[in-house]
Amino acid sequence: MSLELNAEKLKKVFETEKLLNEIRDTDVLLERILTEARAIANADAGSIYVIEDKQPSGVPATSYADEENAFKDKLLRIKYSQTDTLQKTEHAKAKYPYVYFTVPITKTSISGYCACTGTTLNIPDAYNIDKNTPYKFNSAPDISTGYKTVSMLTVPLITSSGHTLGVLQIINAKDENEKVVPFSEESVEFIKQFASSVTQALEHTYLTSNMIKRMQRMAEFRDPKETGTHVERVSDFSLEIYDQWAVNHNVPKEERMKYRDALKIAAKCHDLGKVGISDVILKKPGPGRFTPEERSIMMGHTCVGAQLFTEPESEIDEMSRDVALHHHEWWDGSEKGYPGKIDYISYEIGKPIGEITPIKGEEIPLSARIVAIADVFDALSHARVYKEAWSIDDAFIEIQNLSGKQFDPSLVLAFLEVKDRIISINAAYERMGKK
Repeated sequence: MSLELNAEKLKKVFETEKLLNEIRDTDVLLERILTEARAIANADAGSIYVIEDKQPSGVPATSYADEENAFKDKLLRIKYSQTDTLQKTEHAKAKYPYVYFTVPITKTSISGYCACTGTTLNIPDAYNIDKNTPYKFNSAPDISTGYKTVSMLTVPLITSSGHTLGVLQIINAKDENEKVVPFSEESVEFIKQFASSVTQALEHTYLTSNMIKRMQRMAEFRDPKETGTHVERVSDFSLEIYDQWAVNHNVPKEERMKYRDALKIAAKCHDLGKVGISDVILKKPGPGRFTPEERSIMMGHTCVGAQLFTEPESEIDEMSRDVALHHHEWWDGSEKGYPGKIDYISYEIGKPIGEITPIKGEEIPLSARIVAIADVFDALSHARVYKEAWSIDDAFIEIQNLSGKQFDPSLVLAFLEVKDRIISINAAYERMGKK
């Protein structure tokens, strides 16, 4: 590679690192790291793994490379996989996040060896690895998808303090003629530099993630059967809806990336206000379970949630406030929506919210309109103390039937366009035993 091309590529890497350092959500950052690493090395495919406890605590796990027994109670889980070739041959809009696939952290697998030893592995041909190496290539994913892995570059994600957060693996480097080739030494060095830098950004997002998870746990203590993974699924669904809506509306890439980062976090905060609702009301079973006064008090959870963000310091805070306050509004301005126009700051916890002055259409923040669909879909398709779960198909039909009434039609269209991805997210949580 010429000095000019090297310099240009290095500049691009630095610019990308700067952009990634602005991301605050862990999942959004992980997906972006994988996308940008593939672009830097012109790789057709790749996966990004994170270290997790075998008994998940909800807090991202880390370990020190080479520490004896450091990984005994941990595993590697694929968070995102991307494959250009499969996307071209299957569905033009196909994505491969939410694949629930775990790998033991041992030296017998390529990713496990990388995590255990902190070693970068540059493998020219995955099907012709030296038999004397402790690790072997797992061809099962190739067999199941029809893909052919050739070259692989696997890099550990290690912080400056020596904590291993995960593994970045990119596959099938391509030359200028789209021919699969081994990863060059220049690409290896660029990716190692890139991984080292973005791991620091990833560590910072873990701080934000841990703070949000602690807030979620507060709500979960009050309503463990309903809050739990509901907020995680709603957050994932919301991102899929927004991504498709943004494509449909030609939203510029950088604007899209910034918005989805804030949305991923804000969606998780939509029901935090339930911490201010009495258990007598919150856990009351049965259909038609609320008296008019109890229902009005329950509606107050939107104001309580918004009050947590009364002095926003960032776009994430502002969006979290909007989502908490307005995710129960109706698109058509029906009085079924709430809380409408209200002085939420003056709202007294535990009191009815009073008469509703509806808002409608684009008066409702986009983020809240997105989360509204995700929230209702998840509530319909999962059992609650007051109802049985609907079938997935019936839940989709209900969302479609409420288009133009409860929900923004353009967002319902986006939601239906990503139906397969919504189903895959739901299935992934079920495989993880999270319902």
